[in-house]
Amino acid sequence: MKLNRRTFAKLAGGAAAAGVAGGSTHAGAAETGAGLFGAKAVDSAVGGTHGSVDADERRRLVSKAVFGEKELAQGNAGMVICAHPLATRAGTDILRAGGNAADAALAASVTQTVVEPHMTGITGVLSLLYYDASTGKSSYVNGGMNRPMADLVGWGPNALASGLGAAVPGFWAGYEASRERFGSKPSKDLCAAAIAYARDGFEIHPFLWGEMFMQANMLGSTKEGREIFFPGGAILDPGELLVQKRAADTLERLAEDGNDYFYRGGFAEEYCQVVQEAGGVTTREDFERYDVRFDEPAYGSYRDYQLVGSPPPDHGGTHIIEILQMIELLDLQKLGPVTDSPELLWQMARICTQVFNEGGRHRDPKYHPMPLETITSKEYAQIRFDLLQMDTPLEKAPAPPPGSCHVTAVDEQGNVATILHSCMSLPWSNGLFAGGVTVVASGAHYFRVMPGPGERATVYVAPNFIMKDDKPLLASGSPSGSLLQNIVQNATNMLDFGMSIDESTLRPRFGNAYTAGGGMFQAVESDFPTTTREGAVERGLVVGVVNPWNFGMGSFEAIWIDPETGQRSACGDPRRNAMAEAT
Repeated sequence: MKLNRRTFAKLAGGAAAAGVAGGSTHAGAAETGAGLFGAKAVDSAVGGTHGSVDADERRRLVSKAVFGEKELAQGNAGMVICAHPLATRAGTDILRAGGNAADAALAASVTQTVVEPHMTGITGVLSLLYYDASTGKSSYVNGGMNRPMADLVGWGPNALASGLGAAVPGFWAGYEASRERFGSKPSKDLCAAAIAYARDGFEIHPFLWGEMFMQANMLGSTKEGREIFFPGGAILDPGELLVQKRAADTLERLAEDGNDYFYRGGFAEEYCQVVQEAGGVTTREDFERYDVRFDEPAYGSYRDYQLVGSPPPDHGGTHIIEILQMIELLDLQKLGPVTDSPELLWQMARICTQVFNEGGRHRDPKYHPMPLETITSKEYAQIRFDLLQMDTPLEKAPAPPPGSCHVTAVDEQGNVATILHSCMSLPWSNGLFAGGVTVVASGAHYFRVMPGPGERATVYVAPNFIMKDDKPLLASGSPSGSLLQNIVQNATNMLDFGMSIDESTLRPRFGNAYTAGGGMFQAVESDFPTTTREGAVERGLVVGVVNPWNFGMGSFEAIWIDPETGQRSACGDPRRNAMAEAT
């Protein structure tokens, strides 16, 4: 019998069953979404501009941008998965036009800055882990943000609501470096869909509208925010078209002039002026000295699999290696999957917490020595595991608020790209705009690890590959403060217990849930079997209970590549608005 959500409802009791009904309601919205995205949008519908789909197909795809169960995608050629159907389609269209995995992932990422402006933006970050099938080599591009050179005078909790929380963006440099090193298509092709949706508009999906509503005070605090999101004096409604004409102009200019415009031209000038007028310290010199990095990935192993992950200062991939090498010391076949085993839930939750907490001491290894080989060694994993068995429950370290996107793509030739790009903060934290795009408060991550002046920020983004015989078997990543728990739970479900990617993605999870004020606490979803949760609590786990398919548990943006047949499989996570599509 397939272990789906309804199976777990029987195991978890009446409360979970009620949660299942809620999940089914969300899933059903995908079938009836045309009603939401039809009436208001019909009169202003536009035909397909170059790079976009026609109006009917656009509305059909946006109607899939809902929470709840998603369709499994399978195929033997190209595939893309990310958290918005329009962006997924932008990626698969690039694959159909002859682009490779890097092209597809980059096109989807730029499109997400337009259709998911609450989660990402070109003033944020973009980092890529890439596998080249012709050479068998994995490479990493770090397009993280830099702290400005000037002192952050007045830094504190209120900084993110001002220009002081704005860092030096790395998104566009990461995009350009990835395209030039690994891509095959010109920037105008990769940006075409994003430009079209910015200029002509797209229907506002429920998740975007909810974030707009929650942040309406900030969105409405500036003239440009009001022009975009309050064009008639009131906030736009779900299903209405969101038009971002200045963003379209900016993207068109970037597609032509790239880094020259972003880091050395008009965009840098406007960004710095806006930020400084709002109390920030970012300067043109900060922009001009920005350097994208080509870093060697971090490596490790888990049982008979090879692990490849993002290296410090993008140390989430390194954390995945650390966590899995500690979990390897447990007898998972005896314990069973985490949903069935109080002992594994107790151990896995503490391991993830310990690795995350210790990561708060890591800084940019370009400026601060870091023994990466020691951190990712089996010997260190054993020492940490043994010491952990003596510990009481670990206190959770402060974590930055959610706000990011992950994209994974594979092409017919077997090249694989997985990208994390992000606003690195809550949506529209400061209400500022430059060039029609939001100025993100990526300095939120300074509260975890404060970089020195001009240094690259340390962030726990986690693009990663799990390899079998030196070829990618599972390429994945996730947004949210639960990305470590998300990836590790899904990886062990699939590698150790043979679950399909869709079965694993739908399973209940533990991770970090968020309070209304952006705080974080350790939680399990309410359809997590009660006996498992209670058994872990008896061992000392401090955990709350939240709704099924909780937003804070992240979104598993992963592709499984069958080592025998080469078939690709992916399934959108019900906790976000994801869609997977095969070519």
